Amino acid sequence: MSRTTPPRPEQVERLFPELAGFRGTATRLHPRPGTPSVRDGSVGGPLLWPADEPWPMCTERHRRRYGDRVADVRLRRRILAEAWSRAPEPGRQPGPTEEEGDVLRSLKRGRHAPWLQDTDPIPMLAVAQLFREDVPDLAGPADHDVLQVLWCPFDSHAGRHEPKVELRWRRSAEVGAVLEEQPEPEVVGAEGYVPERCVLHPEQVVEYQDLGLLPEDLRERIHSWEGDEDDIDESSVLYETDLSIAPGWKAGGFASWHATDPAPVVCDCGQAMDLLLTVASSEWNNGCRSWIPLEDRPIADTMDANIPTQVTVGRWGDMNVFICRTDPAHSHRLVFQG
Repeated sequence: MSRTTPPRPEQVERLFPELAGFRGTATRLHPRPGTPSVRDGSVGGPLLWPADEPWPMCTERHRRRYGDRVADVRLRRRILAEAWSRAPEPGRQPGPTEEEGDVLRSLKRGRHAPWLQDTDPIPMLAVAQLFREDVPDLAGPADHDVLQVLWCPFDSHAGRHEPKVELRWRRSAEVGAVLEEQPEPEVVGAEGYVPERCVLHPEQVVEYQDLGLLPEDLRERIHSWEGDEDDIDESSVLYETDLSIAPGWKAGGFASWHATDPAPVVCDCGQAMDLLLTVASSEWNNGCRSWIPLEDRPIADTMDANIPTQVTVGRWGDMNVFICRTDPAHSHRLVFQG
């Protein structure tokens, strides 16, 4: 099923014509649970990975013995999804059975990989695969048609509290035999680093630059148009939540700076960097409901409808991946919001 973003509640360029100079496009990925193949764009799906190419490993020093088993994370999700989808039996509360509850209580965090030392190689976990033919706003080298994203699912790399992210670009036509059994780590630092397998429903949308990066006089006029803070309620249309930047997983477009002041993202070479990908903890929340796709509106308030990937980054926010505008081979940068 395709996904369709509703028209914006206001035609913002009619209100502020100069915003045309701050317009761009992004591709909302709309990941939803499914069974992608190696030839599909996906979140958490199998990658089009050559059988003769080594799988990326993390060797950075950090604890890798303690956490959640990947298998336990998936089992817990499966039990809960099945339990809450069942019609309750007469006289019983909805939810897991006693037997399922016993299994859930047994799935605990712990020292599940005691044999691992702090620098032992561990496989990185597949996060996303994007095909250029499906994602018109995919940046990067134009002569490569596939982007693959992996991460080491622990929050301690290079002195920062964040996962280690690996980007791989490739030409799909050059991939022969595909790696069938794709490695995964035994343990993850948090279950939010295990993406649920999702297929993509890409949709290109128009965005406008973050409010904090607009000229001061334009910002002041937008604030004046929105009205006093005391007058704003759930029915109010706001630039930041309704008119500028789409929520959820997306390629390209503009980064939202909703949690911090905007800051320039500059490559080590001195060139500006472009937003490649936004990895989001949710597809929508109460502050941006106008972006809920038309097809999802009937189920928008059901359990987990807005977290199809089950991914959590930062404090339930976004992870923005930037790449160099001049040379995508230069090191990427991560910016967390929320």
